[in-house]
Amino acid sequence: MREKWKRNDIWLFLAIVLAALFLFLWQRAAFSVKGAVAVVSRDGETIGSYPLDGEERIVFTGSGGERNVLTIRDGEAYMEEADCPDRLCVKQGPVGKNGESIICLPHKLAVQIISEQTGEADILVK
Repeated sequence: MREKWKRNDIWLFLAIVLAALFLFLWQRAAFSVKGAVAVVSRDGETIGSYPLDGEERIVFTGSGGERNVLTIRDGEAYMEEADCPDRLCVKQGPVGKNGESIICLPHKLAVQIISEQTGEADILVK
């Protein structure tokens, strides 16, 4: 037997949906990093710095022909393509918070997010 939704059930459902939407938007605004850049280095030498507030697709080609494609969009950076054997850098997904990084070991390429904002401490040690 199927019961119809009553008026109070609909109000409760809408209140829950609105609360979830508010919390989601608040989290995105509170934890977004302003002025962050993706610093790319190969074999320890910095080869570029790209702001996360734009949209950009950058192709990095090494001396041996190795290729990585870094995409910056929506305040995050992710490795879109790589021709390394394991492709772990592609599988890692997007990074956008201070201190996060993407590493491609076979190509010796590193992408690190650097911002002037500091995050909260994960742990305090005395």
